Amino acid sequence: MTLLQMDANNRLTLPHRVVKELGIVELELNSWSDRHLLFTVPVREGKTVLAGFLGEVTVGDLLSFFNMFRKTGVLRFNLTGGKKELFFQLGEIVMATSTFVDDELGEVLYSLGRLDRETLESARNFANNQASLGKNLVEQELITAKDLWHATRYQVESIVYGLFQVAEGGFSFLSKSLSEEEMVRLSMSTQNLIMEGLRRIDERGLFMRALKSMDALTRFVEDKPDLTEAEAQMLAIIIREEDAPVRQVIRKCGCGEFEGLQLLFQLVQKGAVEVEILAPKAPEGDLADLLTIFSGALTLLFRRIMDVNPRFHDEVTSFLREIPQPYSYVFRGAEFFEDGTLNCGVIQANLEGLEEGDKRRLLVDAFNELVFMECSVARRDLGSAESHELVERIQQISQRVREMVEAAK
Repeated sequence: MTLLQMDANNRLTLPHRVVKELGIVELELNSWSDRHLLFTVPVREGKTVLAGFLGEVTVGDLLSFFNMFRKTGVLRFNLTGGKKELFFQLGEIVMATSTFVDDELGEVLYSLGRLDRETLESARNFANNQASLGKNLVEQELITAKDLWHATRYQVESIVYGLFQVAEGGFSFLSKSLSEEEMVRLSMSTQNLIMEGLRRIDERGLFMRALKSMDALTRFVEDKPDLTEAEAQMLAIIIREEDAPVRQVIRKCGCGEFEGLQLLFQLVQKGAVEVEILAPKAPEGDLADLLTIFSGALTLLFRRIMDVNPRFHDEVTSFLREIPQPYSYVFRGAEFFEDGTLNCGVIQANLEGLEEGDKRRLLVDAFNELVFMECSVARRDLGSAESHELVERIQQISQRVREMVEAAK
C-alpha cells in the first residue's frame, strides 16, 4: 500500500510505476467520501463499477458475489509480482489470464510433462504470444491438439485456484460484454471452482507439512500392496529417477501440481516413500565459476546497500518476481538468501536441458540484469561519490565474466 499526500495546491503525485502503466490519460472521479477516492480511466468497452483491496474481502467473497448476481465482465487483480484477470459471463468464469511466469502456457505444458525445457525454449523463439506458441507446437507435432486443449483448461483453472492463496492486493471489476475469443469452456461451475479452491488451500498446507519442500528429495522405501494405479505409477517414477526432487517427480507424473502433491503425500503416509531436505549445494560443473563470481558480487552489493536501506531485500525480491522472460526462468524458485545471494542449485536445475553455450549466455544475461538493478540502487542510496568505487569494482567483475564466456566458445 502506498501513502500519498495532497500538497498545498490540492494536487496528488502518483508513484512512478502507476504513471508508467497509465500513461497520459484523463481520470474520472467516480466515487468519494471522507475515507476514499475512486478514479477510473474512461474506456469505450466498459466501465469500472467496483474496486478495492483484498483483506476483509477475500477472493472467495468476490467470486461468490459475481456468480450470485450473474455479472458479465472482467475481474482484475493487481498483485505483488504480476496481474491476473478472470472473465465472467452471466456469473460463470469462462476464461482467465495471468502475467505470472508459472501460469504461462509454455510453463503449463512443461509442468504437465508435455515438453522438455530445450524444446520449449526453442519453440518460444518462433512465437509472439501464447496463442502462436500453442499453434506452432501443434503444427510441428510437438504436442497434440488434445494436449493443447487440456493445458489451456488446466491453465485457466490453475490461475483461479492460485488466487485463493493471495492474501493482499488490489482488484477492480470492469463491466463489459465478452467476445468468443475471451471464453474457454471449463469443466466446473464457478461455485464448484470456489469450493475446490478453498479445499485445495487447506489440503495443500497439509501436503507441504509432510513433504517439506518442492525441492525435497524423494526416496523409495518399499512396495505396498494397497497402492492405487496412480500411486503405483508415481512410485515407479520415484524408483526410476533415484532421489529426484518433488517438483521433478510431479512433472514426470504429468498430473499437475496439486494432484501430484496429493499422490506423493499418500505414498509417504503409506510408508512407500520418504522425503529429505538437503542443504543447498555449492555450485558444480561448468557453471560453478560463473555462479561463484556472481554470488560474490551480489554479496558485496547487498552488504553495502543494506547498511543504508533496510528494505533493500524486499526491493530485490520484488524485482525478481517481475523480471521478464527468459530471465524469469533462470531465477524461478531460487530462494533469495539474507546475504544477498540466490540458491545456485535451483538456478542450475532451471537451466538443465539447454545446450552448454546457451546455459552460460542465459545465466550471464539474467545475472547482469540483477547486477545492473542493484548498481542503480547503489547509486541512488549511497550517492554518486560513495557508490563510484563499488560500482566500478562490480563492472570489472562483469567484464571478467564476459571474458570467461567468450573464452569458453
